[in-house]
Amino acid sequence: MSKEHIVVGMSGGVDSSVAAWLLKQQGYQVTGVFMKNWEDDDDEHCPARQDFLDVLAVADVIGVDIEAVNFSQEYRERVFAYFLREYQSGRTPNPDVLCNAEIKFKAFLDYALSLGAERIATGHYARVVHGPASALLRAVDETKDQSYFLYRLNQYQLSHTLFPLGELRKTEVRDIARRIGLPNAAKKDSTGICFIGERPFREFLQRYLPVTPGEMQTPEGRLVGRHQGLMYYTIGQRQGLGIGGAGEPWFVAGKDLSSNTLIVVQGHEHPLLYRDSLVADDLSWVAGVAPEQPELLSAKSRYRQSDAPCQLHMLEQDRLRLDFDAPQWAVTAGQSAVLYAGDVCLGGGIICQ
Repeated sequence: MSKEHIVVGMSGGVDSSVAAWLLKQQGYQVTGVFMKNWEDDDDEHCPARQDFLDVLAVADVIGVDIEAVNFSQEYRERVFAYFLREYQSGRTPNPDVLCNAEIKFKAFLDYALSLGAERIATGHYARVVHGPASALLRAVDETKDQSYFLYRLNQYQLSHTLFPLGELRKTEVRDIARRIGLPNAAKKDSTGICFIGERPFREFLQRYLPVTPGEMQTPEGRLVGRHQGLMYYTIGQRQGLGIGGAGEPWFVAGKDLSSNTLIVVQGHEHPLLYRDSLVADDLSWVAGVAPEQPELLSAKSRYRQSDAPCQLHMLEQDRLRLDFDAPQWAVTAGQSAVLYAGDVCLGGGIICQ
């Protein structure tokens, strides 16, 4: 039986709870840590207190000690400030990607190592292969795979990380939780951006950024409505445009920041909603260096999109271009383009064009 000390990030959800139990069963010395990453006086929309109570209830069942640590300042400085800058510049960021790289696998990892732990573990659905070089792989359950959100992890971070759920399907995780009597076995999965919670997105964002309404136009310049502020819209968005009339539904196809204009088109298959290439910067590679040209390379330009075959071209100034075999729908600046060779996640960057 291993006595290696593992610190598990426990959120109160079923995934991290089962991850902690599995490691305990494997003989590890397990400590649970509850991370508070957001300070909010609105308990209805930031249910951290209930999540912590759920962690304590789980800890009683599986028999682990729990510590609580507050990373709210680090989160505001490293994640939330970036989130606001991106929205202010008309882009649509993915804060979960940065939260993993800067908080869960940096601030939390540093804290766990200071406790004397050898490694950390989380409830992410992904796999890591340790060796002379660590590799990040997709989870067995492709419908829950979270490697997309982990592509910025480096060799040091992966070498100190375990993903106990990587070989399991979500249904199996729920079954384990019910079988061992976890009080959160049926708890609903958290969705959306953690610091926004269940409140309306626009209501939250306007607390921090000025609102500048403007015109909605077709690509030909025809006025069809007014928008509430470019930051509230993303490429491919259909809901909330407030444009009626005959014909196919309207979609956001672009933003003109210079004139504060939202460009909209009719029909899901409109050509302006498709791109056959993209440029990304702020690159991060799991191996520490850009991959050599593998024969079979694919990429995701957003989390819920299927992999698409592509060719990788490295550009100057730490940028890359991806040329897709088939045009991709709603490629969005600020989102991540993540590359794969089979099940291996290679890394990627932030879409800038």
